[in-house]
Parts: sequence; structure tokens; C-alpha cells
Amino acid sequence: MSDSVRQFTVDAEDDGIRVDRWCKRHLPDTSFTTVAKWARTGQLRLDGARVGPGDRVSTGQVLRLPPPEPVRVDVKPKRERPPLSDDEIAFAREMVIHQDPAAFVLNKPPGLATQGGTKTTAHVDGLLDALQYDAEGRPKLVHRLDKDTSGALLIARTSRAAAFFSKAFSSRSAKKVYWALVVGVPSIDDGTVDLPIAKQPGSGGEKMHVDEENGQIARSRYRVIERAGNRACWVELQPFTGRTHQLRVHMAAIGHPIVGDGKYGGPAAFLTGGISRKMHLHARRIRVDHPDGGAIDVTAELPTHFAESLAGLGFEEAAGDALPADTKPPETRDDRKAKARAHAKQVRKARRGERRGRGSRE
Repeated sequence: MSDSVRQFTVDAEDDGIRVDRWCKRHLPDTSFTTVAKWARTGQLRLDGARVGPGDRVSTGQVLRLPPPEPVRVDVKPKRERPPLSDDEIAFAREMVIHQDPAAFVLNKPPGLATQGGTKTTAHVDGLLDALQYDAEGRPKLVHRLDKDTSGALLIARTSRAAAFFSKAFSSRSAKKVYWALVVGVPSIDDGTVDLPIAKQPGSGGEKMHVDEENGQIARSRYRVIERAGNRACWVELQPFTGRTHQLRVHMAAIGHPIVGDGKYGGPAAFLTGGISRKMHLHARRIRVDHPDGGAIDVTAELPTHFAESLAGLGFEEAAGDALPADTKPPETRDDRKAKARAHAKQVRKARRGERRGRGSRE
């Protein structure tokens, strides 16, 4: 083995993050394609064992990487972010509804994207310099909300907190409760929508749809809070999986699109009688364990258009918070199969480790 092979010991700040995320954080010039190639060719190892880009690292483990590739002289330097204006700094800080040494929770307004993209220059990620204060590192996004969805958005203040919260979201231990106005009234007041979701062909990945054959498992729960005759109702929503546009796709699929969601509900998603045409989907509450113990449990106030629509339909806000949020999704047959597959995978990994250990002793 070449002497130039690199070895790194995982520190506490990186505990629990994926291997590819570790590489992006510490070797920013290394692409995901390169990391995947290292894994495929056996050059990427953790404590001597082969790993993939999606495997997670723990404090104290040793990550072994191949020698660095020659630096290309034609690589353009990364563009620096322009400094924020006083108005942008004030706007970012006004969104903060919870602050502690590990996290912020923002109340994101509708119409503001979480991250940038093609033709998207105004977004939460671009405002995070305003929340750095005296910390060494820049705050980090750990999950997203759709551009037109408002409400509670968790931001990590340190790399350690980002790894902890990311693990909470990937394991589904973080709980999110949404409020929505939907068209019509479901026949069942308290139901679970269990429909797989995939990217809709021809939409460039911008739109999702129900795909029973090739979609990813997606489950959501809805509960009717109040109803306005048969015209519309106010519902509490809980996503038990984290698919793109999941709540919007599920409610449209059962015939009750979210008010203002023309993308999935078409013209039928808009109500007359002075009800705003904006999206009526709001991340009302987020609860997640805190890396230093205890929990973050924050409620985000409604945006003006949503609050006015509730009042216009004769609904009282207090009725929504009276419903308790579930802590666990109902277990399905697919869940049990997934657990069995995960257990079998762990057993196979352990056996491979035992065989490698015996081989090295021999």
C-alpha cells in the first residue's frame, strides 16, 4: 500500500454524518462521483472495512482515503457570497422564533425558498450569514420546506448539531405537524394515506405523482380539525416519511387538494369568497431531541393570509392546538419487512468483519 494513502480520525463534530458528507465538509474539492468511485474500487475504508458514500461515521473511527489526485489548474475558484444588506440581516433575524447554542428555529414566510437554484436568488440559505453572530462556523440547513409552505424551519448552529439533527430527520425521530386548508371534506375524519410517490416523467423532477409500481414508500396522516360545510376543511397533517411534496401529493390524490396548490390541485384548488389564492400549508410545530439533552419543541404562528382565511371560514385557531400530535406512525407490513432486511444486512456486515478479523490473525 502506498505511503501517501490518507487516514483521518473522525472527531466529535462529525459524529453520525454520512461518509460523502464528511468528504464534502473536509475535502470540498472532492466530488460525489469521486467518492463513489473510491467506494466501488475498495479504496474507501472505515476502520479497515469497505464502506459506501451513504454509510455513517462515528467519533474515533479512522477513515482511509486514496492519495489526492493532481490539482487541476483550470478549476475556477468558488464564488464568495456577497455581503448581506442591513435589510436582509434584519429580515433574517426577524424570522427567528427560537434560539439556543445548538439551533435556531425560523418561522419561514410563504414565497421564500429554503435553498437557491435556477432563477432562485432569494432563499433562507443565502441569509444564514446574518445568524452567524460570533460563532466560528456558518449556520447550516438540516431540512427543507417548499417555497410556498410557511412555518417552522430548524437551523443548526454547529457542525456537531447539524450531524445530530440530520440523523434525527433521517431516522424520523424528529416530529413535524402541519396545518392546511383543503378543498372539500374527507369521508373519514382521521385517516392515513399510504401511497408511494415518484418523480413525474417529463416534469424535470419538478413535480411528483403517485406511482404504485416504482414509487418510494410515503405515508401521511390527516385529522380534520374543523369543517366549513362540505366546501372546505381545516386539517392537521403529519408526514411519517419525507418525500418531496408528500403532503401536497397525498391530499390531492384523495380528492382534497390543499387550498392554493394549483400545481397538484389545478383550478379546483382555489376557493371563491375572499379566500387567498396563496398556498394554505403551514409547518405549525416541530419537535426534535436536543444534542445537549432535552428537546426543542416550537410552534410557529400562521402567516397573515392563512389566519385571515381561518377567520373568514369561522374557525378558531385554538381548536387546532387542542389535538395531540402522535409520536409514532402506525407500523405496516412494509415496515416489518424493512426492519427484517436491515437486521439481515447488519448480520451480514458483522460476519464479514469476523471473517476479515480471522484472516488478519492467520
